[in-house]
Amino acid sequence: MTFQLKGLSKYGCDDIEKIQLIREVLKESAVLKNIHYDYCDDIDVDYAKMSYDEDIIEERSVCLNVDSVSFKEDELELKYCPECGNKYPRDETICPDCLVHLKSDSGKTDVGKIESKQEFMFTAKNDYCDFESLLSSENISKINQFNFSIKDYTEILFLIRKQALGHFDSMIKANEIDFDSLEILDKVLLFSKSFVEVDYKSAGNQLGYFEDNTIFIDDRQTKSLQITTLIHELSHFILKEMFAFILCKILDASKNALIDAVAVFILSNLPFTQLIDEYCAHNVEGRFTIFGYQDYSSFHQIEMSLKDEMSPEEIEITKMIGNTFANSIKEILESVIDRDLREEIKAQFLNDVLDRPNYRELAMENCQMLNEEGLVKSIWLILSEGCENASSNIDRLSAILND
Repeated sequence: MTFQLKGLSKYGCDDIEKIQLIREVLKESAVLKNIHYDYCDDIDVDYAKMSYDEDIIEERSVCLNVDSVSFKEDELELKYCPECGNKYPRDETICPDCLVHLKSDSGKTDVGKIESKQEFMFTAKNDYCDFESLLSSENISKINQFNFSIKDYTEILFLIRKQALGHFDSMIKANEIDFDSLEILDKVLLFSKSFVEVDYKSAGNQLGYFEDNTIFIDDRQTKSLQITTLIHELSHFILKEMFAFILCKILDASKNALIDAVAVFILSNLPFTQLIDEYCAHNVEGRFTIFGYQDYSSFHQIEMSLKDEMSPEEIEITKMIGNTFANSIKEILESVIDRDLREEIKAQFLNDVLDRPNYRELAMENCQMLNEEGLVKSIWLILSEGCENASSNIDRLSAILND
């Protein structure tokens, strides 16, 4: 695997959009000093090679590059009960039936209470009912032969995107939601529910986690952190779905819980795929975060745990692969989280954050991505290594399936 992973480096190319974005924030905002740039006047910049001196961060609000936003609440004519939904005059405070405090939101839907048992479908010829047949020697050979193209990859992204937007549209219509009137957290929450269930956690120090097609977030956190946590964990789910669909395509198989379990195993049980998965999720999250508030902490933790298993060169290649997948996921998310919503997210950050921005995490940004040939080869490497390993770990697959 080491030789094959390193071989992907020759397929790298500049991620022009990211380079331009980082150049803009670092040069125009003038928030960093004593930084050494390895670039010429053209666009070929490698910001992953930036070196930082200690204590280089200056507190400058101009770096956020977001206009001040003031919010004025609409005049509300009704209150509603968050339990039964009944409406009451503005001067009422308690629902006599449910004995709870009324909300002043004119009957607004509680997005958090909307159920979202979504299912992403891929229908094909074969329908496997056990791991032994799914990961048979014949199927492992098909995976290694890898009859899969960039056109197939593009079609899979389109299929995931189409189904998610179908779920999104159905939820809005079924719950009679005026999407534009929602707060930004509820907008991101509703869109997240187009993919997965969302539940709340109240213990532990994690901001959130993804497990069994459910995102768990800590609603004690600020709204801006809840938003980025949702996006981060949603990225884990979408990457898992991408590999489940790819496996279905190669094996001409209908998607089911077994294939989902194999996809989860592949991304979570091999060192290099753990890094790819985590870097990808952080990278997508960073797309919707104000510069200076990117956070690669969980990637750092995994990286440190693997420092004796992977070289710095191999880690950079996993970041390049993760960056490539992240660009695909961003395109799916930006179907709804467009420029206007990203501005709302920035405004929420301005309202929530108290700490000054820290630009050191920008050094984690890998400004390389794989070309089409390299992308296909990376998918082959992940699936071939992952499925070979999975076929020898049926017990662990069964544990994932039964969790």
